[in-house]
Amino acid sequence: MLIGVPKEIKNHEYRVGLTPVSVRELIAHGHSVVMQSSAGEGIGEADSAYVDAGATIASNAEAVFAQADMIVKVKEPQAVECKMLRPGQILFTYLHLAPDPEQTKLLVESDSVAIAYETVTDDDGGLPLLAPMSEVAGRMSIQAGAMCLEKSHGGSGKLLGGVPGVAPANVLVIGGGVVGTNAMQMAVGMNANVVVLDRSINRLRELDAQFGGRVSTVYSTRAALEQHVAKADLIIGAVLIPGAAAPKLVTREMLASMRPGSVLVDVAIDQGGCFETSKATTHQDPTYIVDGIVHYCVANMPGAVASTSAHALNHATLPYTLALANHGYQEALLNDSHLLQGLNVHRGTITNEPVAAALNLDFVTPESVLTARAA
Repeated sequence: MLIGVPKEIKNHEYRVGLTPVSVRELIAHGHSVVMQSSAGEGIGEADSAYVDAGATIASNAEAVFAQADMIVKVKEPQAVECKMLRPGQILFTYLHLAPDPEQTKLLVESDSVAIAYETVTDDDGGLPLLAPMSEVAGRMSIQAGAMCLEKSHGGSGKLLGGVPGVAPANVLVIGGGVVGTNAMQMAVGMNANVVVLDRSINRLRELDAQFGGRVSTVYSTRAALEQHVAKADLIIGAVLIPGAAAPKLVTREMLASMRPGSVLVDVAIDQGGCFETSKATTHQDPTYIVDGIVHYCVANMPGAVASTSAHALNHATLPYTLALANHGYQEALLNDSHLLQGLNVHRGTITNEPVAAALNLDFVTPESVLTARAA
């Protein structure tokens, strides 16, 4: 199979779909790879590194899309990229379709096969291709929040960990999953006061044991949310419903209870955000203020640490990329029920139920479209 990797074009996105190590692995399995020129420069990998790994170099994205059987990316395709997709061409990348009707419409019209990293599952009920970026984003959320608390960035002027004689800041983490856990690790390490809200008692028990009592674990109710939002200097939004739009947990009304200069970091913004006042921002212009509260809602946070992120992502995605290339998408998906969950759009049909529900579109099971095609 010929795999194509275009250069990412989203604002300040420096990651790349394949590293030279991944290219070498694909070549060793008998496949071919075409890279857009300078696609890897954001992680410090020159075209020559990809040539040494066995790839060929194309001068522009149009040439990559025109040749490749499968496109491997990082971020969701922008409109210009959606229009380059061919009927039956495989797209393997993050999609986050639930809050994005325009991208969904373009993918449906493209007649392509769109497989989303973020809805692939595993035996433990996890999201193995989302997890590495959730780890990065969770850790980044605390450093971003600490920066936003500085007066020069509109914040209240509180140092996250305080100093002897001066109390540390209060950090509220909403959601105890991968993002939340990594956010807590960083916040605890910086000596902040940390509270986590979650609706799973078992998860709260695990977190209590993991952090040895250094994190206050609270069962999430509306009353608890209102109480702890009012006390927080920094809130990390870390909720996720796989494939679906994030629930709006912190309302605009709640902002009035917060101290001016407090900060919201919405890590769920790719799925529409979990704060009512959230709107996607970019690394170029990452924050805005609503009712005196600083909002940081960058939709591709891990793109800022592209080298770490791209290598971590490739470690997770490479086995699935190889499976799709080795067996073709139909056999690979039908043989792996977890990879099958990644199929979001198939030849003009929505095949992910939460996406269809969020956008009020018709849904067809992925099994039915693949078996019908095979027949």
